[in-house]
Amino acid sequence: MLGSVDEAGDDRLVLVDLMDRPLGSSTKTEVHRSGLLHRAFSVLLWRKTEQGTEILLQKRAQGKYHSGGLWTNSCCSHPRYGEELGEAAVRRLNEELGLPADAVSGTEDIGTYVYRTVFAQDLIEYECDHVFLARCSGQPHADPEEAEELSWVPLRQTIDEVTSHPERFTSWFPGVLALAASHIA
Repeated sequence: MLGSVDEAGDDRLVLVDLMDRPLGSSTKTEVHRSGLLHRAFSVLLWRKTEQGTEILLQKRAQGKYHSGGLWTNSCCSHPRYGEELGEAAVRRLNEELGLPADAVSGTEDIGTYVYRTVFAQDLIEYECDHVFLARCSGQPHADPEEAEELSWVPLRQTIDEVTSHPERFTSWFPGVLALAASHIA
């Protein structure tokens, strides 16, 4: 199932309680203007090299509705109302990074956490974020409307960067990284 989009083309997102139990749906625009708790996901692609574990980071495009120009996990979005989380992750990996399903393996939902950030543009992210880890065997190519840059970075270096320069990263990325590091370190 592709999930739900309203007549204006605005995705309908899944509203949840703090235990991630569905409560209904609302448009992406309304969810972010009103600060409603909703379901989201973040995917972190990783690979082993001779130098150790690397993770794929993206620098969000400047034109994004918030957090443009900041570094974050490989891919993130929201499942549409009626769409399974795993299906949504596969859809967005293809849309954002041009990766077909067979270029990603071992996809695993490693946990969730809730965060809330108020942005200067009168937007609020209040998300129950499901974090997925997956190995990447394909060559990602960023959609320029989503990401202006991609970079494979050693896991340890990323942890050090987030600690010393958190302002370079999205507000949700430290939580994603903490969950991921405990599973792939």
